[in-house]
Amino acid sequence: MAGLDESTFEGIHPARFLSFTIPSPSPSSTPPTLRVAVLDSPIQPDTGDSPPVVAGMFVPKHRESDWIFSTEAGQLQLLLASPNIQRLILIGEHPVGGPFSTTIYRRPLETDSQKRLEESLIPLVTALAPKSCFINGSFNVPILSYEDNVVCSVVLEKCVGPVVGEMLVEDVEIESDGEGKREFRRRLRFKRLPNLVQTEIRIVPKTGFDSDKTEIGGDVEFQPDFLALVHVYLVPMVASLALIASRIEERIEAGFRPKALCVGVGGGALLGFLRSQLGFQVVGVEMDEEVLRIATRYFGLEVGDCIQLFVGDAIEFMKELANEANNHKEMNDCCLEAGNDDADPKFDVIMVDLDSSDMCNGVSAPPLEFVRKSVLLAAKSVLGDSGIFVINVIPPSRLFYEKLIHQFKEVFRELYEIDSGNGENFVLIAKVLPIVSSNGDGENSFLKKLRLVISGAYMDSIRKI
Repeated sequence: MAGLDESTFEGIHPARFLSFTIPSPSPSSTPPTLRVAVLDSPIQPDTGDSPPVVAGMFVPKHRESDWIFSTEAGQLQLLLASPNIQRLILIGEHPVGGPFSTTIYRRPLETDSQKRLEESLIPLVTALAPKSCFINGSFNVPILSYEDNVVCSVVLEKCVGPVVGEMLVEDVEIESDGEGKREFRRRLRFKRLPNLVQTEIRIVPKTGFDSDKTEIGGDVEFQPDFLALVHVYLVPMVASLALIASRIEERIEAGFRPKALCVGVGGGALLGFLRSQLGFQVVGVEMDEEVLRIATRYFGLEVGDCIQLFVGDAIEFMKELANEANNHKEMNDCCLEAGNDDADPKFDVIMVDLDSSDMCNGVSAPPLEFVRKSVLLAAKSVLGDSGIFVINVIPPSRLFYEKLIHQFKEVFRELYEIDSGNGENFVLIAKVLPIVSSNGDGENSFLKKLRLVISGAYMDSIRKI
């Protein structure tokens, strides 16, 4: 800290990020240094004469190397997740090991020595608050705590993609649901959005291993479990298929697989589920070829007759498909030929799962460029008359969401919504033509199957808007 001027932290400087190292006040601390990071929010509300809102946070022990706490992007997400905070001060032990360390994390029990260390650092947190916080005399900086459901974790691989940049695959054990059953997951995260889990699937020990004695990072081998979707918003996305259950049933009875175009593959959880549990023929589009390698190596995504993957810009890909559809090309002239007698190149459903790379306002989805009218018209062109366009939405504001709804209504005949229930994700479902009710849906075998593989609650909560 010797290289910093005393006045450095006296004022708020939007989007400024500074980090430095200080000796640990605890003589038994290993390592003997602490990392301090100070981030001022890029969004500075007009507080009038009120002092700025400042908070401190101590990094959970043994998670110092996690991108959530060791990167500016991670700290920005922590800050934006706490409304109205204008400066976040993060303090933790200096990360041990290199950037590709595969150290196993196990959640430690809180100790008295850790409590004493944190208490001894509160004066430092206070000293890093802006000068205006002390206008009315003494000032106590609130200390935030970080909590998640990770019991232990280990990084399987870190790599770099040409588009998304650094990413990692990790196995984690999460807190059980109270029934004592242990739960293991495999996750994909990007360094640019470290707090956002891009893909999450359930994993189970391979045959021959006792699950009660299984430990993350040990000798046990895990394999993907495709029977359920665990990412909270993927279930309502699949539930949207209830709106076109009659059309899907007709295709199945005619001997054809229903068709889905998935924009944004990630680890491929959605694609694999549509194929294995619902019998779909799936086309996936992903910008980063390294992401696809990760999906096939770690998440069990298998390319074949029923799943085809393409690397490229999703918007351009969809516009090319729209041109082919508008030119009435036969399926065997189309780049997505499936090798069967179904000559209809159009899709029954398009599912979009893309987040915005602009972190200024926090995590949001979809990217603005993907919901321009020209893109929505292209999507409409590659859908069949009974088709639906399904998109995961994380609105940064109510105004954003209302504008998005307006844009969809300009292109599609009907619009529906499912609230995922987590206070963050909404699923919008746009229909090419109005839904035609069918008295036979009660006996529809596809609808029955859909209720068996996902929660019927989401199907029942579809709301027209």
